[in-house]
Amino acid sequence: MKAFRCGDVVPGCARAFTGTEDEILAQVAQHAQHDHGLTDIPDELVVQVRGAMVPA
Repeated sequence: MKAFRCGDVVPGCARAFTGTEDEILAQVAQHAQHDHGLTDIPDELVVQVRGAMVPA
């Protein structure tokens, strides 16, 4: 189980996610589209998210 805080990548965002790495990436993709207006998730963002995940 891992955890990720969006604010670690996008300053000012308070959303947090927990789950497996794949679950978090799916949740973050939806969050990025709905709350940050990203229509495409860049590979470098995925790398940043993976790097900011911590054990939960």
